[in-house]
Amino acid sequence: MTNAPKTVGVIGGGRMGAGIAQSFATAGSVVTVVESGAEAAAAALDRIGAGLRKAEDRGRLDEPAEQVTRRVTVVPAVDALSADTELVVEAVPEDAALKARVLKAAEAAVGGTTVLATNTSSLSVADLAAVLDRPERFLGMHFFNPVPASALVEIVVAPGTAAHTVEAALGWTEALGKQDVVVKDSPGFASSRLGLALGLEAIRMVEEGVAAPEAIDDAMRLGYKHPMGPLRLTDLVGLDVRLAIAEYLHATLGERFAPPRLLREKVARGELGHKTGQGFYTW
Repeated sequence: MTNAPKTVGVIGGGRMGAGIAQSFATAGSVVTVVESGAEAAAAALDRIGAGLRKAEDRGRLDEPAEQVTRRVTVVPAVDALSADTELVVEAVPEDAALKARVLKAAEAAVGGTTVLATNTSSLSVADLAAVLDRPERFLGMHFFNPVPASALVEIVVAPGTAAHTVEAALGWTEALGKQDVVVKDSPGFASSRLGLALGLEAIRMVEEGVAAPEAIDDAMRLGYKHPMGPLRLTDLVGLDVRLAIAEYLHATLGERFAPPRLLREKVARGELGHKTGQGFYTW
């Protein structure tokens, strides 16, 4: 089995970034999380610590959670990343300009052999690569929420990605105890494109009064063995996140990804799902 990278940088300490950091730290990597502001930095470290303690309680750690936590530090800026960092994973919000900006800053901070990865769930990896001086060392590593418990990493290969970069990413995915799927860079890749198509159609069915959210979800869960229905999943992902991805795929792939009116209305009302307590379900 391939070893995890010795040193990892994670840009962004939100739910996804914290989960990625936790997973690499658990695998033995020394992890530096970039999160600006003392409050946000403390929150990121708290998320990682809480996740590790939960894993320890469930018997999923080979060493004490406190010991794993010592391998994680939080710094306030990208330029604080070490030049010898083996892998940097960008996990900031789904904003192409923001991602491009932090990736370019990360490339300037680290060495020429560092692999850069974006955790985007739908944006063009090739477009992000265009701002880099070394696009051959860049690819997508799309993790899934919650990262520590999810078995999948979607490896997204852009036209300029070198074979050795893909090989390194596949090895690191294996070291995390996860499985990979390799896909060509395309809007929404495989997972987001198919998952969103199902989710948007489920929302249209609610909008048209075909069935209640619970019935639609039960149909997919019981009839097709999905672990959860598309509407409950939308609540967990966040309706605002789903809307942003839908708008991007609508612009790039056409009308079949047009966001339903009901989705726009719920987002406008602040009904974003689990994180706000109300979406298609009350949490």
